[in-house]
Amino acid sequence: SFGAFIPRGMTLHLEGDANDYTAKGLSGGKIIVRPPAGSTFKAEENVIIGNTSFYGATSGEAFIRGQAGERFCVRNSGVNVVIEGMGDHGLEYMTGGRVINLGKVGKNFGAGMSGGVGYIYDYDGTFEKKCNKEMILLESLSDEGDVVFIKSMLERHLAYTDSDLAKSILADWNQARKRFIKVIPKDYKRMLEAIERVKREGLSDTEAVMVAFDENKNDKSRVGGK
Repeated sequence: SFGAFIPRGMTLHLEGDANDYTAKGLSGGKIIVRPPAGSTFKAEENVIIGNTSFYGATSGEAFIRGQAGERFCVRNSGVNVVIEGMGDHGLEYMTGGRVINLGKVGKNFGAGMSGGVGYIYDYDGTFEKKCNKEMILLESLSDEGDVVFIKSMLERHLAYTDSDLAKSILADWNQARKRFIKVIPKDYKRMLEAIERVKREGLSDTEAVMVAFDENKNDKSRVGGK
């Protein structure tokens, strides 16, 4: 449970590996994990944090140079993370936050994911086969806001961790950006679109959320599982 529950204003920078439940319940703080200086192995091919990391995290950010174990970001509700690979059941039951994954993923990715967004660097074209698509959509990276966010996070990831993987992606950014796949829950996307639509009609943020929620709740395509 390295860095569990740390609040806003606190940063933990670890050179070395951490075990299970890293950043459990992260509550606004920042976590940076990287291999020790002088390491000769490829960080992106090795696990550096354990299973169920960022479980139930609510806010904050993290930059992890290396892979995570299984059940990464389960029930994450607001943390933004850069990671370089993960095991099975990634982003399971996630409800918020944004996760950028630069490496491999295991099976059953996105199971029960109802909120938040994942950005997956599909370097070998196999990502779709690893997904549980019952509740999620896979999209190309077409929104410029997403592109700006990813690039900014990768630049910070490089600055904090000296990541070779981030360095190579940024060096060929115009081509590399085309390999990213956006993962977004179906209901969450429907809600976001409804909120923006009703806000254009003059409703406040709170009013827009309530109207969008009612629309989504009664949407026949949602009830039908589409």
